[in-house]
Amino acid sequence: MAVDELDTRILRLLLEQPRTSVREYARILGIARGTLQARLDRLERDGVITGTGPTLSPAALGHPVQAFVHIEVTQGHLNEVGDGLAEVPEIVEAFSIAGGGDLLTRVVARDNAHLEDVIQKLISLPGVVRTRTEVALRERVPYRLLPLVESIGRSAGK
Repeated sequence: MAVDELDTRILRLLLEQPRTSVREYARILGIARGTLQARLDRLERDGVITGTGPTLSPAALGHPVQAFVHIEVTQGHLNEVGDGLAEVPEIVEAFSIAGGGDLLTRVVARDNAHLEDVIQKLISLPGVVRTRTEVALRERVPYRLLPLVESIGRSAGK
């Protein structure tokens, strides 16, 4: 889907001021509320906007240890293992990947001992051949999309 300059301005506002009302967004952008709502509806329908909930901190929830676990899966068992991963609450993301392994998961834990327990749970899932774990020491670039949105906006304005 094509994102134009107005869409980019809307997305920037959503990212920078997520708790602002639609009416206030329309005022800031200098457009009609109906125009803004139609744009928001289209961006949601097209899958550009995928959620509106709060971003939570696993560390503040008592899970400050973060690790990335690569999982090698027996051929033909990817869906079964994926379903098993969905049952582990400490798995906050999981992706099918190409390269070193079949799945990449982001895991959070209370401490290193808890991380080991979670990894043992993963290893015991039917279809898991082996795992490789990398512990994150410090977040250097937090999850962000604003620079991408701004880059797309610059391209759309040309």
